[in-house]
Amino acid sequence: MVAGLALALAACGGEKKAENQPATTTPEQKPAQAAPAPAGTGKTHDVSMVLDGSNYKYVPSSLVINAGDVVRYHNKSGGPHNVSFYPDSIPAGAADVLKRNMPNQMGDLQGPLLTDPEAVYEVSFAGAPKGVYKFFCLPHVAFAMKGNVTVQ
Repeated sequence: MVAGLALALAACGGEKKAENQPATTTPEQKPAQAAPAPAGTGKTHDVSMVLDGSNYKYVPSSLVINAGDVVRYHNKSGGPHNVSFYPDSIPAGAADVLKRNMPNQMGDLQGPLLTDPEAVYEVSFAGAPKGVYKFFCLPHVAFAMKGNVTVQ
């Protein structure tokens, strides 16, 4: 059995590269770099994420902005909170823009959970198509914590 293991290890070991041999990579082996998210060029809007009595909500829950604006979501109370966009309730072409403009996503179109009080998450609408963007808080979707941003 030991001899069989030794043969298997020798067969899988492959060829050892000489120490002075340079490493070679082809363009196909280089990792693709993601394009950076475009910076917001307009106004910054604040939205608070709160627990008010027994109601989880965004304040304001409806917002009208311009393309290029930034929405800053604040964890005020009752967290953890996040902002998640409904993929079937955003304008055509908006999913790719949001994916580029939402850092540290925990899933498609889902911002990270904000667990610390006063934590902030920003979403840039730079390059965003006009239309309504419906969103919700993943941990509190059952409590109807939802809202929308209209890009004009």
